[in-house]
Amino acid sequence: MATQAHSLSYAGCNFLRQRLVLSTLSGRPVKIRKIRARDDNPGLRDFEASFIRLLDKITNGSRIEINQTGTTLYYQPGLLYGGSVEHDCNVLRSIGYYLESLLCLAPFMKHPLRIVLRGVTNDQVDPSVDVLKATALPLLKQFGIDGESFELKVVRRGMPPGGGGEVLFSCPVRKVLKPVQLTDPGKIKRIRGIAYSVRVSPQMANRIVDSARSILNKFIPDIYIYTDHMKGVNSGKSPGFGLSLVAETTNGTFLSAELASNPQGQGAAVLPEDLGRNCAKLLLEEIYRLLDLSVGPSGVSQGSFALMKATKITCEPSEIKPGGCVDSTNQSLALLLMTLGQQDVSKVLLGPLSPYT
Repeated sequence: MATQAHSLSYAGCNFLRQRLVLSTLSGRPVKIRKIRARDDNPGLRDFEASFIRLLDKITNGSRIEINQTGTTLYYQPGLLYGGSVEHDCNVLRSIGYYLESLLCLAPFMKHPLRIVLRGVTNDQVDPSVDVLKATALPLLKQFGIDGESFELKVVRRGMPPGGGGEVLFSCPVRKVLKPVQLTDPGKIKRIRGIAYSVRVSPQMANRIVDSARSILNKFIPDIYIYTDHMKGVNSGKSPGFGLSLVAETTNGTFLSAELASNPQGQGAAVLPEDLGRNCAKLLLEEIYRLLDLSVGPSGVSQGSFALMKATKITCEPSEIKPGGCVDSTNQSLALLLMTLGQQDVSKVLLGPLSPYT
């Protein structure tokens, strides 16, 4: 390896994406050692190598060196160039895994980014494209990142393990971010969602909608869940279905929850009715998790009390007021954009921090 003076040194595979993203934004080279060194299968995984190739495509002049076993990575970032890019994502992780990092980098390119990502659009591990579109894009708009060319579009859906999905993401360039004051989340005013199905009966999506509404209708009247059934080449390579729900508050805060069916040939079959009900309860848990529950029943933890209230829906809609202005999926994105903004003070009210944050 060449001279690696002034590079930051880390050990282990934890926070690999975050380290590479922050290295790219700051221009500081990083060297990461002992990547799964004691594992039976040491070194970088295929999806991590795919992410590194994506960084190489959107930058100009990056230098990447990996040793033979894949346990040591040296990354010297180049210029964030942007432009038109296409990338085939590894199917072991969904497109959301790659998009989360692109959302951090795209506003600071030299040229506006227009990228086509192919792979898995919805899985059980990473945030789906639907949730990022409904929650992360409005958050970026709060920081002044907006325009006609700012869009995230699902062209084809792809479920694991085969994938076959396609997503178009384009983002304008912004030299300066606006400071934000997100301290009052407001109250829940409506819930929107998408029930999708590919390579299964279109009735699956309708059954998901009915079961989710059976719970949410007790909570708030303004609910609309779209059904999205893609056919033919637009339906990817594997069957599956799922639901993404987003609650919007009076002050423009978005809280999300989602569930997807088990991949073909993995785990037990999931009934669409069960999936719809469980996803609705997850959304209510996300809302109540952000509530100020400083006063709860004696002997019951605040988290358990929140879950009890969410599943039994004992609260009136007028009482429902989340305690954070950013949902747990986008907490880290909000904090990063605040750091990269001007000297003006930004304020964001967050609920309990997620492990990722």
